[in-house]
Amino acid sequence: MSNQNAGGGRGGPWGIGAGPGTDLEDMVRKGQDRLRQIMPSAGPRSLVIVAVLALVAWSAWSVYYTVPSDSVAVVQRFGKYLKEVSPGLHFRLPFGIDGTTIVPVKRQLKQEFGFTTPGAGDPYQSPSPRDATRETQMVTGDLNAALVEWVIQYRISDPRNFLFEVREPSETLRYVSESVMREVVGDRTVDEVITIGRQEIEVEALIKMQALATKYAMGISIDQVQLKNINPPEPVQDSFNEVNQAQQEKEKLINEARRDYNKVIPLAEGEKDQRIREADGYRLKRINEAEGDAARFSALLTEYSKAPEVTRRRIYVETMQEVMPGLRSKIIMDEGTRSILPLLNLDAPQGGRP
Repeated sequence: MSNQNAGGGRGGPWGIGAGPGTDLEDMVRKGQDRLRQIMPSAGPRSLVIVAVLALVAWSAWSVYYTVPSDSVAVVQRFGKYLKEVSPGLHFRLPFGIDGTTIVPVKRQLKQEFGFTTPGAGDPYQSPSPRDATRETQMVTGDLNAALVEWVIQYRISDPRNFLFEVREPSETLRYVSESVMREVVGDRTVDEVITIGRQEIEVEALIKMQALATKYAMGISIDQVQLKNINPPEPVQDSFNEVNQAQQEKEKLINEARRDYNKVIPLAEGEKDQRIREADGYRLKRINEAEGDAARFSALLTEYSKAPEVTRRRIYVETMQEVMPGLRSKIIMDEGTRSILPLLNLDAPQGGRP
């Protein structure tokens, strides 16, 4: 890669150049046209002058370059790494002594597996038509097949390692990503891969890919691994869809049962608590009433012991006061004759006969 960009430094795999302005190109083109006009009548001395002017023009054209704001330039002198320069206008030694390579360190790059985005500038961003289907075919941990498509997003964190430590870092990253994804998918069942295990696969694959990129000193920082379409092979896709529909129906029924459970059980719990509180209240009421009756009886017994006849008469009178108002026919009992005598018909209308 260093030999490829050591001469001009005007382009790279990301389509960024560092060449002269259009004004200088126009001046060189006009000078060449004038030289063609005077060449037929020129002698050897004129030819030397023309060669010198052409050499000077080429040197002026290659002596400066511009680094974009999202990139840095790696400078090589006679092919050996020299330094990294920041964005802006810079100068270098002409005649191929200094070579520059533009590296977009602030740009987020990506690689796609199993599908292709039209118009990609990086040749390693999308798979070749021959590899697109092959790299998505994977075997899960329960010996089922699945077609897995995914995307990785990464940045160039160390331009020097990216250019010189690995021969083709972008291609190596594709191999690393495919190897890690096959390992992670192979540790899970097909149901986990297609349904509930997607996030875990993304996290685990990201950690393992970054570990390998660091181990190989690729100069790459992986930001994200995102799973796209995951499908079973076409011959079993219809059957798999039926199984998924059955599982979704099962989950639906379970959710409905949980909803009814959450609706009925709290209601029953509340009713239970209400019954318990009512029973506690009734218990306290009966206890208090019994304790009050016992206290009243004890007080009455004390008074009865002091004056039995008076107490018995008072109890009798109080009892009659409570009982008589509830009788429809009012009567008088003669204790001497032990007979019951009707006194008056108190229920008759006022002014009627007794």
